[in-house]
Amino acid sequence: MFQKYKLKNGTRVILVPQKNTKAATVLVLFGVGSRYEKESEAGISHFLEHVMFKGTTKRPNTLVLSQELDAIGAEFNAMTGKEATGYYVKANAEHLDLAVEILADMLFNSKFEEEEIKRESGTIIEEINMYEDAPAKMSDALMEKIIFKNNNLEREILGFKKTVAATTRAKIVNYKEKHYLPTNCVVAITGNVNGLKTKKIVEKYFGKKAENKKKLNFEKFKEFQKAPQVKLKYKKTEQVHLAFGLTGPKAKDKDFLAGQILSVILGGSMSSRLFINIRERHGLCYYIRSSFDSYQDVGVFSIVAGLDKKRIFSAIDLILAEIRKIKKNGITKDELKKAQEFLKGHIILEMEDSAAVAEWFGRQEILFNQNKTPEQKIAEVMKVTKKQVDAVARKIFKTEKLNLAIIGPYRNEKEFKKLLKI
Repeated sequence: MFQKYKLKNGTRVILVPQKNTKAATVLVLFGVGSRYEKESEAGISHFLEHVMFKGTTKRPNTLVLSQELDAIGAEFNAMTGKEATGYYVKANAEHLDLAVEILADMLFNSKFEEEEIKRESGTIIEEINMYEDAPAKMSDALMEKIIFKNNNLEREILGFKKTVAATTRAKIVNYKEKHYLPTNCVVAITGNVNGLKTKKIVEKYFGKKAENKKKLNFEKFKEFQKAPQVKLKYKKTEQVHLAFGLTGPKAKDKDFLAGQILSVILGGSMSSRLFINIRERHGLCYYIRSSFDSYQDVGVFSIVAGLDKKRIFSAIDLILAEIRKIKKNGITKDELKKAQEFLKGHIILEMEDSAAVAEWFGRQEILFNQNKTPEQKIAEVMKVTKKQVDAVARKIFKTEKLNLAIIGPYRNEKEFKKLLKI
């Protein structure tokens, strides 16, 4: 059973003891990501995450910091999203105190030296170049540019080359001071931990008195779409990368779980409708999958695929035919049961790892202010009815909400737009 409490400075702490492990994971999450950035500072959330590993007053450089963690066989990394940034250390539970102390040292005492910032700027620009050369990843991002037009969610997490190159120490320090607040922080610790002992460790390193600053909010997404949209990125490729996208219920809506089940049935597994029909029966793609995810204020149902460029129009017709079929006729009871068991199994397997458990609880808290246990989530999944899934399919799959992004050797958007009817 997990424990949740607040330190006096507002930092939220979640402890999840696990008996069958000798490891422990410390995950520190801040409720800030790329959607909180101004246009002129695009990419700074991700930049800040990178330079956190470049040295503190106690550990002067990356080598000293990494050697200390390597010496105990720890895993450590960080991640930046559009709504949250996280840092974690996973180690032998005997070294929990050190893991917490090192994370706190990085987060509170990083030097952010100008030389390191300039060097890292080049590294991140190369990361952008690498990303732009990976069309399988870019198609999804291109699709979100259409859906979230004129909202910060449309921007990529890495930012722009020009804004990354213009990032200075002053900008990084100012951004950190605005967003890395105790009241905007969750510390999730999971694994082989003793509750009382762990509380003292967290209080020691994360309980420092803080200024009374309020969290800065982001601009909420507002639905604007009244007709299907297409965006093409011309690239000479043999394989075409495609992404369909539609908005849907957000995570705290009653329809969200029905949307996840719908996604599993349509394209969430190797036995899903899209995989069997588009890949196995017709051989039109190498990969195809659907997913249903959520930001704080909107859900996104997506279908991504890598397709044969000579038969892309046939593939699009077949994908849309499957959507129309599930919208008109609904799902079967057998599909519902299998999808529920699929999600249940994935949750159970995911919870085998202390790092995944930390992310499960930490992410819910920082983004949605909720703390559903895996058992509660499974129970809710198993209660979803065929009627609910059929209803959410009709709610999400509307022609006027359909978006299509393609990376491949095409320039004429009109020839694709005329296909978009569901």
